[in-house]
Amino acid sequence: MRHEPGVLVVVDIAGLVDQQHRNAVHDAVSTSQPAAASLFGEFGAGAKVGVAGTEFEPAGVRRRIYSPFRHVLGGETAHCPVNRHPDRGGRNYRRGVTDLRRDAEYDAEFDVDGCITEIAARMNERLTELASDVLLHIADAIPEMRGDALTTELFRASAEGNINTVLRALRYHIAVESVEAPNAALEHARRLAQNDVTVNALVRSYRLGQSRVSELVFDTVRMTDIPPTAKVAVLERFTATLFQYVDRISQQVIAVYEEERERWLEGQNSIRAVRVRELLAGKKIVDIDDATTSIRYPLRWHHLAVVIWYPDARADGDELPRLQRFLSELGQGAGAAAKPLFVAENRVTGWGWLPYQEAKADAVNKIRAFAAGRHDSPSIGIGMTAAGIDGFRRSHNQAQMARSVAVAGSQQGPTVLAAADPGLSMAALLAGDVGKARDWVADTLGDLAGHNENDARLRETLWVYLRCGSSYKLASEELILHFNTVRYRVGRAVARRGRPIDDDRLDVEAALLLCQWYGTAVLPPSR
Repeated sequence: MRHEPGVLVVVDIAGLVDQQHRNAVHDAVSTSQPAAASLFGEFGAGAKVGVAGTEFEPAGVRRRIYSPFRHVLGGETAHCPVNRHPDRGGRNYRRGVTDLRRDAEYDAEFDVDGCITEIAARMNERLTELASDVLLHIADAIPEMRGDALTTELFRASAEGNINTVLRALRYHIAVESVEAPNAALEHARRLAQNDVTVNALVRSYRLGQSRVSELVFDTVRMTDIPPTAKVAVLERFTATLFQYVDRISQQVIAVYEEERERWLEGQNSIRAVRVRELLAGKKIVDIDDATTSIRYPLRWHHLAVVIWYPDARADGDELPRLQRFLSELGQGAGAAAKPLFVAENRVTGWGWLPYQEAKADAVNKIRAFAAGRHDSPSIGIGMTAAGIDGFRRSHNQAQMARSVAVAGSQQGPTVLAAADPGLSMAALLAGDVGKARDWVADTLGDLAGHNENDARLRETLWVYLRCGSSYKLASEELILHFNTVRYRVGRAVARRGRPIDDDRLDVEAALLLCQWYGTAVLPPSR
């Protein structure tokens, strides 16, 4: 951009904090007008150069101001460049100031605050993506931070809230001392307290989140087109602010966690709840008759355990009355011989046991039919019928296993899964650590583990084909497809995997089984 002759170029040296640098600019302007003008040649040969606020700033002449921290050209303001290519005039100016900087041995050209503002704004545009990255990083490192769908939703909202808050503090230069924890972060801390997640896990999650966000900031700054010295200043500011933020906010969420933990334990201190948890822990010798009396439930009978929860319940809601009422009605619908036992796990999840004087082969089917007929049915994880205290405990563990598959598989809406469903228990055992299971599925299936509809269709066809004893005919009948279509898809599935399935067929079946039950949860991220 070239400006008309006669325009006064005023070098604003007030922003140069180094006295030696200010003197260098001042001397260049005062001693050699042509030399000084050559530094800013884009204004034309007739331009004059002066220094703002000194005798070298003639009055009554139209001005264009160049500031080391902000450039005003023709009325347009451009902050220090971040991922931008400056115009020719900007390069001439910086080249001239760089010469002076070499003399002064100080880099004061860049507006660090402006750079941080723009970087924080750009990162905030990717808030959802950044939060997902941090969430996955923490969940893989701290398995106990994983929870049901509602807890995971709160976890995500907490991550987004924290990242958004710290980026806004950086973007608008808000003092960390005046920042408060997001509501979602506080509610997530309360939910962890209710779910027996340790306070150490909560604190560690914030430290890991700080570490991961720092890595993302480093990646962003590394790709930003600013001088090395400016990058150092930007990174120092980001790092210091992140540390101060996590130090402050972690204290707030710990206080909320401890308050909620104390309140929750007080609500759980009924004799019935305590005794049930002792029975499940199995760490004490139990007198079955005394336990039956204290919890008012026939422990010598057969038990069918369930875990019930509302996947779409609000984070701050209290669904226990609805769950307890549903379990009571479910006992009648499933033909239980006595009143079911209900114990709250948290405000949106309950444990239940249906008592039978003898094993009922159709009990699970009756539960499914009852739930299907109710528009307000919660999701249900069902164990297997078993007798005595050991059966009471084992059936509950199986129901929890079924629930873990439903939650990890991100089932949409209320669902009913039973430990007796073919392959479910094996899938739950294989995916005890979802992160490791995801890596194993990727290694076993290769490109067939793709996160798309075509690979999903090929996986389903190969799964049915193997389950039918490698019979194209039986698989085509089950899938209601033509014989040749099944053959083609099986061939494509093997080709996508990249190697035959004969040598490790069992591994392939197990990986496909995990895909059937867990869906995208055990698939690698989209490439």
